[in-house]
Amino acid sequence: MPKMKTKSSAKKRFQVTGSGKIKRKHAFKSHILTKKAKKQKRNLTKTGYVTKADQPNVKIMLCMK
Repeated sequence: MPKMKTKSSAKKRFQVTGSGKIKRKHAFKSHILTKKAKKQKRNLTKTGYVTKADQPNVKIMLCMK
């Protein structure tokens, strides 16, 4: 059986930390920023983590399982 290929979209969007958590960027930070508050834009800049419910699907896309 051939090797599983990693989804190209997933490898561009997610990064695995040393402890095994999956980092991601926040959405809603690319355009139409004039109506958003400074605090909201600042908080969207920071990275977040994938929730526990979504981790299995992301791991399958990254061929970690």
